[in-house]
Amino acid sequence: MGTALVVYESMYGNTERVAQAIAEGLRDHVDAIVCEVGVAPDTLPDIELLVVGGPTHAFGMSRASTREDAARSAARPVLSGRRGLREWTEALSAPTTPVALATFDTKVARPRLPGSAAHAVARRLRQLGMRPVCSPETFHVQGREGPLSEGELDRARDWGQSVARQWRRHGSSELAG
Repeated sequence: MGTALVVYESMYGNTERVAQAIAEGLRDHVDAIVCEVGVAPDTLPDIELLVVGGPTHAFGMSRASTREDAARSAARPVLSGRRGLREWTEALSAPTTPVALATFDTKVARPRLPGSAAHAVARRLRQLGMRPVCSPETFHVQGREGPLSEGELDRARDWGQSVARQWRRHGSSELAG
């Protein structure tokens, strides 16, 4: 059946909810494990499909300073305060077998701002030899702390199913080339 790992960074819980919904969609086609970036492994043994997502901060992936700012202004403790996708991808070892890739991010619906954590993390992971199966996807939140925009969790489940279908259709051997 194959194994997928969904790694997420989340400040206020919105990206975590999207990651869980994506995993639900993936599970119709592949075994999917969900992991918060602070405890994500730095190697990917036996992972065939990697799905990675986080919030867009300052037009890209979060930094220690933007996570600290989020923690200071949050009404409750943030989820991914100590390590973000930027640090994880820097520590991640290149896989020894082909790994397919899909990335997503969350960002405020209004105002529409440029930049994307999903595009930034995809660039970093392509440098490690991973091959995208689809374009990065954005899920919207209402305001800085959320909640998610209406319908985004359903859209995330559907996207997870679509990612798995595209991965299966193209096969990991094709992605290795």
